[in-house]
Amino acid sequence: MDNMLKAMCGAYCGTCEWKDRVGCKGCRACASNMFWGVCDKARCCIEHGFEHCGFCPEVPCQRLLDLFSDPEHGDSGARLRNLRNWAQGKDVFEELR
Repeated sequence: MDNMLKAMCGAYCGTCEWKDRVGCKGCRACASNMFWGVCDKARCCIEHGFEHCGFCPEVPCQRLLDLFSDPEHGDSGARLRNLRNWAQGKDVFEELR
């Protein structure tokens, strides 16, 4: 698993359809300046010096809760579980559904 493709929000970009389609390198490599615009979750992590949101004492913050419940980009808790696993040093991920 490529650590550079662990998105700061808990998604794993290594399996994302956009990675190859538009050449996206993920929020870490792009420093939050994504092909679709600035990612506020990644920007927040960078500003606070966190590798990802799993290290933030406020996880899950309102930004993440809004993302998790978004009809188009939400998930069934996979991002939060990924963040918690990554913060514990577990090199695993769940696919978003």
